[in-house]
Amino acid sequence: MEYELIRSRRKTLSVEIKPDGRIIVRAPMRYPKREIERFLLEKSEWIRAHRARILKRQEQQEAYPIPALTDAQLRDLKRRAAKVIPGRVQYFAPLVGVDYGRISIRSQRTRWGSCSTAGNLNFNCLLLLAPPEVLDYVVVHELCHRKEMNHSPRFWAEVGRVLPDYKASKKWLRENGNRLMLLIRST
Repeated sequence: MEYELIRSRRKTLSVEIKPDGRIIVRAPMRYPKREIERFLLEKSEWIRAHRARILKRQEQQEAYPIPALTDAQLRDLKRRAAKVIPGRVQYFAPLVGVDYGRISIRSQRTRWGSCSTAGNLNFNCLLLLAPPEVLDYVVVHELCHRKEMNHSPRFWAEVGRVLPDYKASKKWLRENGNRLMLLIRST
């Protein structure tokens, strides 16, 4: 399997599959090459499946191009998201049983949300174009990271405790989210 290796001052290994199908491996500076190869072998099924999905998505994009949002439309979407999303966070935080820091609204092509170890939350403005229950799912997902900074069974149990039907929203994002992400211009 061909891949590009990027070494940095990180502590863990990661694999990223770019929209063009390239595989990027990020590794600590002195991490042994044989361990990287073993890691890739262990993850080979996952890598192949995700790479195939990404390449199929790329093919669909080229066959059925979607016009990107204009800068003005994107600014308006961010402004509206900055009014709606903090209210959803405020509503769900007590239900999850956590506090949180700053809330940022961004326009990203790869993430719906994120949570820092300091409790700061980031959300994609495109969530306003998804069904309301999908937006709520992403809010709860990120708030649950305040308890579990991983995707362990305990994390998913917490998400399910607050949103018992979260799997439908998760499925919606997996099946439709990429079409929304296409609304943001590539840079």
